[in-house]
Parts: sequence; structure tokens; C-alpha cells
Amino acid sequence: MLKFDHVSFSYPGMAQTVKDLSFEIHPGEIVAMIGSNGAGKSTVSRLANGLLRPDSGHVYVDGADTQKTRTSAIAKKVGFLFQNPDRQICQNTVREEIAFGPRVQGVPENEIQERTEAMLETFELDGDWFPFTRSRGERQRIALASVLACHPRMVILDEPTTGLDYRECIRIMDFITGLNREKGLTVLMVSHDMELVQEYAGRVLVLTDGHLVGEGPTGQIMKDMSVLGQAHVLPAQIPMLALRFGDRFADVYTVEEMTEAIRRQVDSSIPNRFAMDESAEKGAPR
Repeated sequence: MLKFDHVSFSYPGMAQTVKDLSFEIHPGEIVAMIGSNGAGKSTVSRLANGLLRPDSGHVYVDGADTQKTRTSAIAKKVGFLFQNPDRQICQNTVREEIAFGPRVQGVPENEIQERTEAMLETFELDGDWFPFTRSRGERQRIALASVLACHPRMVILDEPTTGLDYRECIRIMDFITGLNREKGLTVLMVSHDMELVQEYAGRVLVLTDGHLVGEGPTGQIMKDMSVLGQAHVLPAQIPMLALRFGDRFADVYTVEEMTEAIRRQVDSSIPNRFAMDESAEKGAPR
């Protein structure tokens, strides 16, 4: 679905932000991109949807080279959710905002109405709201609804849960993962939230100073302190705790797995405790 082939990019008058970067994201994957501020994550996101074009190398979206493809054509396949929804919302009502993207793409009006009403119902939004009077969480839902109304094959989420409370965060991510399971939606998620990455991403790309220093299954990356150290990020809490507990917790990544592992350790210690007690009783003077 997305392929970076030895891509480099620099902003005018600046050093290279992306350096000889190569990776692939396959259809139906949920991939997280992590790294410290300035690692180049947002630049990679904008290269991925055609807002920026590489200085060298090639970016392919669904097989099409972004150097040779109009941004409007790429936008039909790749939706982009900005970190700040206020940079994305541009209409005076929620209904108009959701309808804006499909209308620009030339979708028939009757279908636009159907998609708009479906998004309003799904995200529990009032079509007559003035978007900029709503809470941060509501504005983020409005922006996401407007992106998904265009029916993209892939979405790029740039820090999708910044400024949201836990309930809003889970609500948005559960909906995204539902589309991934049911419709095969491909997701690239840029995030500093390692708990979010641990919970939802199947694979992780680790970026430092514009180049890739590691990639692999989420569980593997979360316990690779060498790679995470290069990116100046810490793993999620449960994998970090499992590392401290040692080899017997090597396969532990989630709260449920941690609970089960601790239960096994407690259960295995009980017979030993009984044996010690019996031995002490036999050796005690009468």
C-alpha cells in the first residue's frame, strides 16, 4: 500500500530531514511510527500522502509514484488526520465539513448525503454544530469523520490522541481498528504514546534523525532497549516491567499477560512453601 524507496528530503535552506529512508506498509496493516521530536515523523507523513515530494528516491502509494501522481489522486486513497484538528476544519457546520471532502472528489450528491449522515450517527455528532465551538475531543471526531467520509484505503494519524482524555482516545482508536478489521483499512499512526502503540499497532517503525534505526513486531520493538534508546523513547509500562522481572516474563506485553504470569509464579511457589513448612516441622525438636 505504501513504499518508501531510498527517499531523502530537505526543506529549503535546511539539512536533510529524511535520509535514504526505505520501508513498506502492506494493505490491512496497522503500523506505528515512533521517535523523538525532530526525528522526521511528520515529514514522512506528508511525503506519504503527496503533500511533499522527495528530493531523491521514490514514494509509492498503491503502486503509483507520488512524483508522477497528482496530489488530488493520492488524497482519494490516503486520508490524513492532523495532530491539531483546527488546521483541518474549514466549514461552518459539522454537516458541511463532513460533506466537503467527498464533494471536492466529485462524489454524487445523494451519496454525499448518505456518507455524511452515516458519519454523524457513527461519531454521535450534531450536523448543525459550529465546529469551532466544540471541545477538543469533539473537534477531533469531526476531523476524523470528514477524513473517513472520503472512503480512503489508508489513513495517516499524526498524534491522533493529543489533548484527548482516555475515553475519547479509546473511542477513536477502537473505531479505527474496527474499520481495519472489517474493511481492511491500512493505518500509519505517528505517536509518542507508547501505551497506544502497544495496544493497537501490529508493527513499529523507529525513526531517528531522519533514518530508520529499527522495525519489527510491536512486542519485539518494545523490549529492544538498544533501538528505543537510539530514538530516545521508553517502552510501554508493562513491557518495561516485564524486562525488569527477567526471563520468566519474556513473553509478557499486556496487563492480562502480566496478571497471568504473576499468578503462575504465585501458584508454583505454593508447593515449595508447603514442602519447606513440612521439612521444618519434621526437624523441629519435640
